[in-house]
Amino acid sequence: MNAIKILWVDDEIDLLKPHILFLEKKNYTVTKCQSGTEAIEILDNNNFDIVFLDENMPGLSGIETLSEIKEKNESLPVVMITKSEEEYIMEEAIGSKIADYLIKPVNPNQILLSLKKNLDHSRLVSEKTTANYQQEFRKIAMDLAMVNSFEEWSDLYQKLLYWELQLEDIEDSGMFEILESQKVEANSQFFKFVQKNYEDWFNNSEDAPIMSHTLFRKKVIPEISKEQPTILVVIDNLRYDQWKAFEPVVNNYYKKEEETSYYSILPTATQYARNSIFSGLMPSEMEKRHPDLWLNDIDEGGKNMNENEFLTAQLQRLGVNIKHEYYKITNERSGKTLASNFKGLKDNDLTVIVYNFVDMLSHSKTEMEVIKELASNDKSYRSLTLSWFKNSPLLEMIQQAQQLGFKLLITTDHGTINVKNPSKVIGDKNTSLNLRYKTGKSLTYEEKEVLSATNPKKIHLPSINMSSSFIFAKGDYFFAYPNNYNHYVSYYRNTYQHGGVSLEEMIIPFIVLKPR
Repeated sequence: MNAIKILWVDDEIDLLKPHILFLEKKNYTVTKCQSGTEAIEILDNNNFDIVFLDENMPGLSGIETLSEIKEKNESLPVVMITKSEEEYIMEEAIGSKIADYLIKPVNPNQILLSLKKNLDHSRLVSEKTTANYQQEFRKIAMDLAMVNSFEEWSDLYQKLLYWELQLEDIEDSGMFEILESQKVEANSQFFKFVQKNYEDWFNNSEDAPIMSHTLFRKKVIPEISKEQPTILVVIDNLRYDQWKAFEPVVNNYYKKEEETSYYSILPTATQYARNSIFSGLMPSEMEKRHPDLWLNDIDEGGKNMNENEFLTAQLQRLGVNIKHEYYKITNERSGKTLASNFKGLKDNDLTVIVYNFVDMLSHSKTEMEVIKELASNDKSYRSLTLSWFKNSPLLEMIQQAQQLGFKLLITTDHGTINVKNPSKVIGDKNTSLNLRYKTGKSLTYEEKEVLSATNPKKIHLPSINMSSSFIFAKGDYFFAYPNNYNHYVSYYRNTYQHGGVSLEEMIIPFIVLKPR
């Protein structure tokens, strides 16, 4: 390994001889100079790994030298060393993107720590993260064998997500592969848990998680008050890890008061789950109570066109008398229009914004090779979501909401999973088209790879005809028809889909935030 090269700039450099000898014994190479002007000349002709820079020098000051260094090489780490603890000097140095800030007199170990922090940081973090995950791996494996309640599954999923986000930036691909295998195993066990318990959640609501049809009544309404306007943002098809990716951006404007997870109903698909949120009803009840608003899979027309009507009916049924407005954003133009008229929303008690971008992104991944390349795995999918969010009209709305004092609620209707394994299914021409669930009559399928509901009414789903049933794909399976099988499989494998049974689709976030 090449010796690390340090440039040390100080007008009293001779007094620092003990520090320099200490570093040289540790195999660092130190170049000394006594002024900012000399430092700039040396940097013109030499490459260094880091610069130690005295703040108080005659001639070109430390801050001025720092500015010139950054103009030439913005990525070169500069550690500012100063006698002064004046706040404005600290602020100016930090604003100029220094790597560290040390107060004189410095001892050799402080210098060493700064070097480790700035140059060995990624290696040290990688080693520590890997070691910590290795310790945690066994505990997660034991938890997987024991977990037996919806709360424990939410906790375990959070733990797996935490380690996925910790491990994604380290160079040890072996560790990441181990985590991936744990996620596959977790989804396999979660499938068995849902298969065993899902129907009972409707018979014993005391022992059931908050689900799509109870979310509004149990979580949203308690947050609404006449004293403060509330904005509810439902980002379609948002996985928990995607929320974690852009949470730091939201934190610049809002402080998180509560973060909980809730369970999407089956099918984990927009027309079922999101209609269920706004109506406060399961699909079979929607069909019964609102035959004019509900459409089944085989019916013509958009399946989520009546969410505002469902919401109004739910508020009336619950006796909640508030002023509310509903907006659905399906493209950037409609997002910009709402953002430019945002101030007009402050007179509402509740403003609901359904934002369809993530859904469009995941669907377009199957249609567009560019998106397929950009979102080839979960890490890049998170990165793409973050990039979109930072440049979206939604962020502009959140900034305005903070300035106007809105309470902010963020949630979604269901998540999505990267599908890897095809599962053969046969149905008639009226069978639904979704890749992760099917409804129709006389369905033939691989029993080990699906959760089947031969009597949909037991899980509060509508029967299109007397012999209709539902099937839901397990883990990362997707349904493929035997005809033209190979083309179908290669086209849809490694795309993001929803509708089935997985941690990623079913366990989803609900966040309450107050303005900073």
